[in-house]
Amino acid sequence: MAGARRMGPWAVPWMMLCLLCLPPSARAQTKIPLETVKSWADAFGGELYSIVTKYSGSPLLQKKYKDVEPTLKIKEVDGLELVKKFSDQMESMLRRKVEAVERLVEAAEDADLNHEYNSSLEFDYYNSLLINNKDENDNYVELGDEFILEPNEHFNNLLVNTTYSDIQLPTNVYNKDPDILNGVYMSEALNPIFVDNFERDPTLTWQYFGSSTGFFRLYPGIKWLPDENGVISFDCRNRGWYIQAATSPKDIVIIVDVSGSMKGLRMTIAKHTIVTILDTLGENDFVNIIAYNDYVHFIEPCFKGILVQADRDNREHFKQLVEELQAKGVGTVSKALTESFKILREFRDAGQGGLCNQAIMLITDGAVEDYEAVFEKYNWPDRKVRVFTYLIGREVTFAPNVKWIACNNKGYYTQISTLADVQENVMEYLHVLSRPMVINHDHDIIWTEAYMDSALFASQAQSLLLMTTVAMPVFSKKNETRSHGILLGVVGSDVPLRELLKLAPRYKLGVHGYAFLNTNNGYILSHPDLRPLYKEGKKLKPKPNYNSVDLSEVEWEDRDEILRTAMINGETGYLSMDVKVPVDKGKRVLFLTNDYFFTDISGTPFSLGVVLSRGHGEYILLGNTSVEEGLHDLLQPDLSLANEWIYCITDIDPDHRKLSQLEAVIRFLTGEEPDLECDEELVQEVLFDAVVTAPMEAYWTTLALNMSLDTEAGVEMAFLGTRAGLMRSALYVGSEKISNKKFLTQKDKESIFTMDHFPLWYRRAAEHPPGSFIYSIVSEDDSEGGGLPKVVTVSTSVSVSVDGKMGIAAAVGVQIKLDLLQRKFWMAMQQPNDSDCSALDGACPLSCQDDILNCFLIDNNGFILVSKIPEETGKFFGAVDGSVMTQLLNMGMFRRVTMYDYQAMCKVPYHHHSGARPLLSPIYAFLAAVKWLISDFLIFLLEFNMSSFWHSDNLADAKAVFHHSHKHKKHDTLQPCDTEYPVFVYEPAIKETNGLIECGDCQKMFVAQQIISSNLLLLVTDAVCDCSVFPPVPMDAKEVKYNASVKCERMRSQKLRRRPDSCHAFHPEENAQDCGGTAGISVCPTLLLLPLVLLLR
Repeated sequence: MAGARRMGPWAVPWMMLCLLCLPPSARAQTKIPLETVKSWADAFGGELYSIVTKYSGSPLLQKKYKDVEPTLKIKEVDGLELVKKFSDQMESMLRRKVEAVERLVEAAEDADLNHEYNSSLEFDYYNSLLINNKDENDNYVELGDEFILEPNEHFNNLLVNTTYSDIQLPTNVYNKDPDILNGVYMSEALNPIFVDNFERDPTLTWQYFGSSTGFFRLYPGIKWLPDENGVISFDCRNRGWYIQAATSPKDIVIIVDVSGSMKGLRMTIAKHTIVTILDTLGENDFVNIIAYNDYVHFIEPCFKGILVQADRDNREHFKQLVEELQAKGVGTVSKALTESFKILREFRDAGQGGLCNQAIMLITDGAVEDYEAVFEKYNWPDRKVRVFTYLIGREVTFAPNVKWIACNNKGYYTQISTLADVQENVMEYLHVLSRPMVINHDHDIIWTEAYMDSALFASQAQSLLLMTTVAMPVFSKKNETRSHGILLGVVGSDVPLRELLKLAPRYKLGVHGYAFLNTNNGYILSHPDLRPLYKEGKKLKPKPNYNSVDLSEVEWEDRDEILRTAMINGETGYLSMDVKVPVDKGKRVLFLTNDYFFTDISGTPFSLGVVLSRGHGEYILLGNTSVEEGLHDLLQPDLSLANEWIYCITDIDPDHRKLSQLEAVIRFLTGEEPDLECDEELVQEVLFDAVVTAPMEAYWTTLALNMSLDTEAGVEMAFLGTRAGLMRSALYVGSEKISNKKFLTQKDKESIFTMDHFPLWYRRAAEHPPGSFIYSIVSEDDSEGGGLPKVVTVSTSVSVSVDGKMGIAAAVGVQIKLDLLQRKFWMAMQQPNDSDCSALDGACPLSCQDDILNCFLIDNNGFILVSKIPEETGKFFGAVDGSVMTQLLNMGMFRRVTMYDYQAMCKVPYHHHSGARPLLSPIYAFLAAVKWLISDFLIFLLEFNMSSFWHSDNLADAKAVFHHSHKHKKHDTLQPCDTEYPVFVYEPAIKETNGLIECGDCQKMFVAQQIISSNLLLLVTDAVCDCSVFPPVPMDAKEVKYNASVKCERMRSQKLRRRPDSCHAFHPEENAQDCGGTAGISVCPTLLLLPLVLLLR
């Protein structure tokens, strides 16, 4: 039974009359007089409003902006014009990066043309692992001369050498190999070009050349450190930028022999080969894997008969399935080949897949049957599908057959005898696929998806920045090798995505606006809601799928994918959507109408979107003031500017890098630094805001000097922020007494202006009625030190109106101790002892301190600010009292809003192996002991190299393979998942309500009353009636579980994507007879034992 106060004066008597009809046990509830609760709420609300208006100075700031309204202009932003302007600027910036890469390509190809290969060349170079290393005699080691390194802000304060590049080699590549020495010697010609490029365009970051032989020349030079196993696993030829630049898009079917003869070491090598092939694929490629023995089966049954995009999720899924493959039965390859050719033909004919290269990768230990008929039927004479063959094991009996398959289908044959052979032999297929492009000398420019190259500087103190790479292939121009199509390597340069977004300034996008970028595959390149990192313990790590988050997973309200489709197609246009924007880590939500404006960035596979929120978000305020007046007010000590915003460009000239944005603006205005390049429109806005907000400093200072320690103890600071990123703040207590020291600092990004967003207190205030205050408490899990919340942030917006247009000029507020709020609350929540109780029904005089009542102060999202039980502070009210929260939801005073998170990480429980098995027979214990002894003995052999001819580098590589495979898994791992979670929102139209809840033996009364000029509610409930039959109302996120058919459908679905413009599949002049031979790599017996170790463990 429930009633609302707005129903009329008859509601209460009628309710009381009904109570008389109830049985005695059900009538024994506490009566809460509605008038009393209303008077408490009004008294408390009035006093609170008085305190926060006084100490924030909001009326004064509103008056100051009102006074300047006649001089203000409010301009409506043309979103389409804005997005086109930003796009043009981004295109221009990216074009400069392309030009730098083109200069490097030209220099590398000319150097190779003029270089004569010398098999006995001796040449010292700077090896990035060995530089500055000395031996026991204090002499520099070979390849490790002195190499001056200095910290450089432009390169994340890493120690670098900006006058020279140095060379990195993976552990398994010999640093004095003749091919390496010749390549390094030839590429010395790139050094002056690196330096010249950096001088021409100081916004350039890393520039590099990745050689097809395995070395990596990096500018500026750095000291490279091995991982914890003493290994350098980074191989430039494995990186996305190298593979994308070296080959066109490809459709690949991997066929693996799982017949009985593949058991043991051969199966281990085959699995490693498949994983290595998968690592060479990217978002523009398509793949499937077929295993065959007596019959043919797709290792993922859901992918039967199709190819799937080789994105990160699918590649990782395949890797897990490959690990589960087992060898048994007899192998018949012809059926598997037939199935593969059919899939590739169907996709080609249907215009699906990469629509460029198509290839089959056959991994087997032998082929004896008659398979020629399959090629005659499906691939000859056009040979549209290349076939690459990998013969596993040392057996050479079947080598001619397996080589014949590759050579007659424009492919390449290799034999892989050990794990150490896999990497180099797999890379051969990339050289074959690059031949047509090399022969044609087509220098395609490629741009990668967003990535964090943590592997590049894993051991250095680099921040994990999202970047994209622009890369181009480098070819041999020598006529004598033209038909072989020799790829020398790939040149690349990194572009941090934050640099791109600096060209879409925050101040032009309004309080809630933002810019975002996505790729031709629909993946997010940059978006303020992209969360690429997650916490594992205390460490931040990139999520496994951070760079394959689809636009539809972030802008999930675009359910019909209209926005995604238009942007992938490179269209220019506009779309409007009602959206629910999660804030405060998903605990709260803003309801906005957003206008999306989008266009492509010419010369790249990227599209740019600009979002403006409807209403005040589409207006820019323009005010006029003199430089002299504004400069005077800018110099006040309480003022700061958003340091992530670009008022002036300070990161190019080394002399400017030490300047804060405020210092740069002042020097620009005073003429001290005439070379500074500044955004004059933004600087003008800052000057205007500085003048309008200047009186606040004197107002706050006067208050601080005259504060009464008794009545207002707990008001800690006042602050304001303007739409130009200007902030002022004043302390009402000594800085050592501030409860929340992170507030308004870099440690609390949500409270300051950043590149991605306005402060949370500003954003929430902007969506609240002007003159009304938003009270925000940090929830229990976010409070400093993990204890109970101590402070409440209070803020309100300041609006201006010109010609019927309303804009938000600023937000202002105070931070107060929760203790002050609680004191004022408990003082207001009681009736005086001399109250006239004659007209009131129920206990009188009444107090919230009485045992029969529970009183709560909650905010508009249901979080508790005040409760009798201190531990409930900051918690969600539904978790404390499920009965009342359920009733408030049923009555419509609160509503549940379902939100989705497609970037969540969920715990995957660790499954123990059955503990019962060893009990079945004592033989298990014996076998376990033997297994332990053998495997540890093999590790001993690996640790202590017993082969005099084996390079220690390769030993380290072997150890790395072992250690990597056998890290102990934690009991709970996290993996990407989809979740849904509720957010609860108060309906402000309902000012007050009350009701009775049937709780079995009793009825529980509650009264809810809005606190004026705030987002707060007073809740008074009966404390006597036990209503625990109602479960708590949870806020927990739940993983969205998909059943098998839905999961399969989602995995099979091919989302719209835009293919790369160029394709180089075949060339009539290519030398198809260059199709491989037997592997001639000698391998240490110690390493041959490694797979046995892996199998035993």
